[in-house]
Amino acid sequence: MGQAQSGERGPPPSHEEVSQQLALKFAQKCFTSLELYSLKDVFRSLADQEQHVRYLKEETIARFLEIPDILGASPVIFHMVSYIGAFPFLQDAPAVLGLEQMIMVITIMTERHRRILAKGSTDRRRLLFNSLAVYDRKLSQMAGVVEKKEQSASESGPAEAGSVLGSHTAGFAVDEPGDDEDETPDEEDDELVLAAFESMDYLDAFKQDSRHSSHGSMIPADNFRKLIMLLLLIAPLGPQESLAAHADRLIGSELESLRSTAECILASFLNVETSPGIRFGRFNSVIPVSLPYLFNGFNNLFEHFLFSKNLDFGKHKGEGTTKPTPDPTVLPQDMPQPLLQDQGSIMNLNILSQLSFFLPGTSLFRRLRLLYSGDADGFSMGSFESKVFNWRAPTILLVRGTRLQEGSGPGYRPAGSSAEAAFTATLPPRRFPTGSKTTSADQLTFGAYIGEPWRHTHREAFGGDDTTLFQLEPVHDVFHPSSLNTDRVTFSKPSAATSHPGVAFGCPPSGQTSRNRHTSGVMELGPVSLALDSSFEFGCFTHDSRSRGGAFRTSAVRGPLDFQERFAVESLEIWGCGGDEEAKVQAERWAWEAREAEARRRINLGTGDIEADRALLEMAGLIGGNRSGGSMG
Repeated sequence: MGQAQSGERGPPPSHEEVSQQLALKFAQKCFTSLELYSLKDVFRSLADQEQHVRYLKEETIARFLEIPDILGASPVIFHMVSYIGAFPFLQDAPAVLGLEQMIMVITIMTERHRRILAKGSTDRRRLLFNSLAVYDRKLSQMAGVVEKKEQSASESGPAEAGSVLGSHTAGFAVDEPGDDEDETPDEEDDELVLAAFESMDYLDAFKQDSRHSSHGSMIPADNFRKLIMLLLLIAPLGPQESLAAHADRLIGSELESLRSTAECILASFLNVETSPGIRFGRFNSVIPVSLPYLFNGFNNLFEHFLFSKNLDFGKHKGEGTTKPTPDPTVLPQDMPQPLLQDQGSIMNLNILSQLSFFLPGTSLFRRLRLLYSGDADGFSMGSFESKVFNWRAPTILLVRGTRLQEGSGPGYRPAGSSAEAAFTATLPPRRFPTGSKTTSADQLTFGAYIGEPWRHTHREAFGGDDTTLFQLEPVHDVFHPSSLNTDRVTFSKPSAATSHPGVAFGCPPSGQTSRNRHTSGVMELGPVSLALDSSFEFGCFTHDSRSRGGAFRTSAVRGPLDFQERFAVESLEIWGCGGDEEAKVQAERWAWEAREAEARRRINLGTGDIEADRALLEMAGLIGGNRSGGSMG
């Protein structure tokens, strides 16, 4: 390389020459020879030709990738690839999608550009935003009006802000106040583009050309909704797996579930009733915290271009064309397992895809097992313990419920049952407003990822640095662990030493003394916390942004807003993350406990001497130490 950059050594190459050189570098460094051959073969078979120019059209790409028409996402995808195809001269977009442009697209959409553009590896987010965004002066002005209302409400104080935001999901403006400062100004360069120029020694010559502003542009809400639905569909897609294999997720209630899940994710970016689109400041703040793996499905989807169906690796040279007849009694060894092996009342394929947007999909798809379900196993801590404590791998808790009636103040009494009144009495009297007000706001879904095995807690909580608290419905939100506090997970069964039994995340253990605890029996809730009572009837999620030192960080979606959700539990599930080995260990543990219990039942001592019987049981190892053989009286 080392091309001339100064006037003394000749003028810089043209845009077309630079694009050709970068495409060649991508082809040589980011693809194997077989992948490159397949890409050329696929392009040749799909391309239209006009005036000696071969290119791909929108319908051709949609048909090849098998993007379902019912989603309406094909124009959104074509808008994206036409923009990225112009890389690194993005001001020239949209590009005609010839072979060189498709090399650019596939390299970036599959993240293979990391192999040679290390400096710009984290900047794909800005490129993807620009590829989805449009500039519309009218929409931009509408967004500005919403932003000013949000800003004035925020400046007027928490109480007044709550009243202004009470008509929609709190905090979901197009941008938080001050987000304009985070948008790409005219004088800021695109790091990924600069990395491309630097890799070819053209940095000085084309640095001015790399300046591309996203100021004033936004992603239309409807476009992003369609894209999210597609991303939910392709999230579990394996290498060279056909998208048509998931067509059953686009029929009837499955399609409605897909659309509903997409709405919950969209709600973390904006309120569709008041905001026309998503601006870069909001996009850039939500994605890395709440949806870091949102676009990972593009990797396997666009790798379809790197596999030509004309290549038959099963036929060796000299063999005939007749294929052997398969034995119908023998199942193929590579037959994929179902994405979800068990059925739950909360978990479904769309929730599974939603989880994969912030938890690694390699530990989710085809690896989850239903350990405990309140609907099937009973809503009790004893049943929970027997089903979950033997699992020696990470778990995911999901809880769904209906929001309790709002109310506050010393004279407030819940209109529900006495059990609801008793639960409400254990909560602090200070009541924040609810976290959302949408058409489906009555139904709430929360969850937690726990990387350690479950255990009893009294004075010390458990949960490692990967413990994550989240909300899935009606707003997607993720609360990562804080390094300031390790009170992440507690499991406390009712006892004389336990003031507030139950399962909690982000709350101090119930047996732990705290100078901040009220002596009136009120539970101490963490700043960001989820608490379930011991009967699994009620739950409370709290987000107090003004308190410090919590076990979980505050929301990147709702930021400085304080809110609380009190709900009646409808469903509770625990899913184990792992494979056959973890399930085998759990089954062995269950079998051992069953044998122990059976041994206790079959013992017929009949001596009439309680002390002698107890000594015999201790010698047999059935009681004593940490074991309990029950009462002998």
